[in-house]
Amino acid sequence: MTGTMLIDGTWHTPDHHLDVTDPADGSVVGRVGWGDATDARRAADAAAAAFDAWADTPPRVRADLLLRAAELIGERQSSIGELLAREAGKRLPEALAEVSFSAEYFRWFAEQVRRPQGELLTSEQPGRRQLTLRRPTGVVASLTPWNFPCSIQARKLAPALAAGCTVVARVSEKAPLAVTELIRALTDAGLPAGVVNLVHGPAAELTDALLDHRAVRVVTFTGSTGVGGRIMAGAARRIVRPLLELGGNAAFVVFDDADLDAAVEGAVLAKTRNTGQSCVAANRFLVHERVHDEFAGRLAERLDALSIGNGLDDPCPDLGPVIDSDRVDAVTALVDEALAAGARRLTDERAVPWHGHYLPPTLLVDVPDHARIAREEVFGPAAAVFRFRDEDEAVARANATELGLAGYVYSRDPARVWRMADRMQVGILGANDPLPSVAFAPMGGVKQAGLGREGSAEGLAEFTDQRYLAWRP
Repeated sequence: MTGTMLIDGTWHTPDHHLDVTDPADGSVVGRVGWGDATDARRAADAAAAAFDAWADTPPRVRADLLLRAAELIGERQSSIGELLAREAGKRLPEALAEVSFSAEYFRWFAEQVRRPQGELLTSEQPGRRQLTLRRPTGVVASLTPWNFPCSIQARKLAPALAAGCTVVARVSEKAPLAVTELIRALTDAGLPAGVVNLVHGPAAELTDALLDHRAVRVVTFTGSTGVGGRIMAGAARRIVRPLLELGGNAAFVVFDDADLDAAVEGAVLAKTRNTGQSCVAANRFLVHERVHDEFAGRLAERLDALSIGNGLDDPCPDLGPVIDSDRVDAVTALVDEALAAGARRLTDERAVPWHGHYLPPTLLVDVPDHARIAREEVFGPAAAVFRFRDEDEAVARANATELGLAGYVYSRDPARVWRMADRMQVGILGANDPLPSVAFAPMGGVKQAGLGREGSAEGLAEFTDQRYLAWRP
């Protein structure tokens, strides 16, 4: 399959291309056309030309088009999902679920945009009226990663298009093909030319071209905190609004009153979904000293029982490959450094398939606080378990990071859950819930985990400007 670029309603493939390979076995999945800054500027020009008409399109019409796109994505779930599984190394059930989740974003924001916007303020002077209005902000640059390429792009496209913005999307070259088909569903649903555009090419070059374009008013990015900081600095050149969902270092806190069966199963899900390659993945297990050994031992047994293989195999394995050899090397280095510093491995050292980018699930204990695996985002199937004595220490350890995206708490005590919700410095908290993300809830972090919110009514507002009208009829 050849991935193409979409500019002003026309699909085309540049002369240059990149091969997209399957992390499971290195085979070529397809080719993606490889553009440059000129293509990005052309796409932004097209989005700017289409903006006024799309912004003035009645919300009901925009909603109907997005609903039709959601239907098409649902009809094409199998083909898009298989493509996603191959290029990103996902387990097929996870890939199919991601495509379905992507469709849900278009469906939810199609419904949300038809709800009333703005507010009539209570006037304090006779004969005077004050009210607020919301209008679409302008052209949006939507920049997304490879780990959840369809759902993250959908989480940006759906509210931007629903609000009346036009979009230029740039997706990671590591997994660009399924997103290309997702955007093809939008055009097939009848979106006018120029409303959504898709470019492939060098990330920094295309990003700079978009940030410097006179019509771009919002840049929405998901990725590392380091890259997010550079994008934010670039956005400052023209005062472009940054919407950033950045790195995570989620603490998974288990108290001594927790249901340990639920906590262990939740830990497996929160750690190993997408083979650990998730910004909201459980990164550090903080466990009360009374249940530390039992929890760590049971979790190690569950991780050792997980099967590893190609996500398209039948029966489907529990873990697939990571995205590439760089990720294998990065996770392996974190584990090796911790072991050299005195950590102990609880999981087995087992062989993995040799012909792809595979890693065994790894659980460590007795990890020194200075080890990188205790401080940095892992982004793979490895984690460490740490002891704590009381709630104050749990909070202090959980908050000892600048990456406050997500966190997890397991406890049967409602009062404790409320206290942890107040005290943990995160944007998302799962309490006895390892998979908290839904389309109608806000997604985003605090501290260096980002700015703004995606999903929910707040996610729609990010793509609008609030205007105040004072009126004497």
